[in-house]
Amino acid sequence: MRIGKIDLGDCPLFLAPMEDVTYKSFRYMCKKFGADVLYTEFVSSDALVRDVKKTRQKLVLFDFDRPVAVQIYGHDAGLMEYAARIAAEAGPDFIDINLGCPVKKIVRRGAGAALLNDLPAMQRLVSGVVKAVNIPVTAKIRLGIDDGNKPTLEIVRRLQDAGVAAVAIHGRTLEQRYTGKADWNAIAEVKNDPAILIPVIGNGDINEPVKAKKLFDSTHVDGLMIGRAAIGRPWIFREVSHFFKTGILLPPPALTEIAENIREQLLINLEMKGNEYASVLMMRRHFARYFPGIPGFREMKIKLLQAASIGEVNQVLDLIIDRFENHTVDYCQTIEP
Repeated sequence: MRIGKIDLGDCPLFLAPMEDVTYKSFRYMCKKFGADVLYTEFVSSDALVRDVKKTRQKLVLFDFDRPVAVQIYGHDAGLMEYAARIAAEAGPDFIDINLGCPVKKIVRRGAGAALLNDLPAMQRLVSGVVKAVNIPVTAKIRLGIDDGNKPTLEIVRRLQDAGVAAVAIHGRTLEQRYTGKADWNAIAEVKNDPAILIPVIGNGDINEPVKAKKLFDSTHVDGLMIGRAAIGRPWIFREVSHFFKTGILLPPPALTEIAENIREQLLINLEMKGNEYASVLMMRRHFARYFPGIPGFREMKIKLLQAASIGEVNQVLDLIIDRFENHTVDYCQTIEP
């Protein structure tokens, strides 16, 4: 698979862009465990044009990130073009346009998945962004607005005509948000249409290696994108890659390895924030997903979520290793049938 001049090999694994998740330390952990392509958190075109400091900070990229995309969102074509030029100056390998976010505050502004309501306007906006920069532009979409308005193939054809270099398809509609099952048949229909010449990346419900291989084999997509399943489990990229290469499932990581990686991520957060409490606060969403399937773990999870310093987190991690040394995590507890 290629995006522009970037050769990504066969079935690369993409870390999906996620707000308040795909910041530096989490990207680093996912790259460490085998993610092939990373994305920043999504960046507001309005805030970027207004030079909002917090938004500008999302454009800071690092050597480990490569290849990496900055994802931008907005509803105003002119602002999106301007924002794309600003984002391109940060030196990403490509720009991604968010056409799939279902969050209400973004949809109400006419951005994210709301742009799928007016496909000609969407195409004009995307075409303008493609022409505004000299690096590849991709797009991440949903299947459509709802079951009655799901023109996925037309969306991708228009994006291809607009000049995008690849498209990632989340197999749900805007109305579904994150409920129900992702429709990979719809993704396969796009991938197998002879008129679609750009790479297609499949996204949605990839939460364990066997399913990842099944979805890849049944759709022949060019790459797989993993999002929420990587929260609290950045090694899912290692697990999927190993299964693809060998057909063998890796055992889950030991509690000591999980703890070591939490400590490492906290230190990267501290380097970013310069403040212990802020560094820990960033991890709470992740703490809630680590250590699944261990009986009697609720007390330890509460302690992790209440910790206010790196020292407190380390103390809880030591307790976990001591108290549950004979247990292993069980990700089947977090996977829907």
